Amino acid sequence: MSAQAGVTRLWLVRHPRPDVPVGHCYGASDVPIVDAHLEELLGLLPLRLPRHAPVYSSPLSRCLRLAQGLQAAGFAEPVVDARLREMDFGRWEGRGWSEVPREQIDAWRDDIVRYVPPGGESLASLAERGNAFVAALPAHPDAILVTHAGVIQVLTRSLRGLALSNFGSTKVDYGEVVVMTRGTGGWTLGER
Repeated sequence: MSAQAGVTRLWLVRHPRPDVPVGHCYGASDVPIVDAHLEELLGLLPLRLPRHAPVYSSPLSRCLRLAQGLQAAGFAEPVVDARLREMDFGRWEGRGWSEVPREQIDAWRDDIVRYVPPGGESLASLAERGNAFVAALPAHPDAILVTHAGVIQVLTRSLRGLALSNFGSTKVDYGEVVVMTRGTGGWTLGER
């Protein structure tokens, strides 16, 4: 793909802090957010993000509320796309990580890329849908993606041709912005 096709710069924005118990698996579940953190982000993000860029959002409310807040601050109306939702952890969703059977966690750690949590999806599937989303973006200098840590982590690795086996080794904080730029040599990771 040439540097002129598609998007040149991705602004990957993680959603606000969820209002869930610490240590709970919530992945593809639609959970509430901490409203004060949303307000804080809406005071900061408009100063960092390109106003001319289209805005895309996961359908989960923790992302969509932030994207709609950006719209109210003068950004584009968000385009909702299910490919930006977080990994589906299936029957692990809504449970404490300590409640997930140890043998399942061990199997996931042994093959983090291809293991499918019961009723869920694999990391490879998450990467496939995330990459398909980016590949389908219309030509524009920038695109803002309001999404989840899992999506951000797979995109920052897979778009640069890195293995997904070290998934999770780089933390992405709530409300953090990760910028990726595409040039003639491919995608590079920019400011954080």
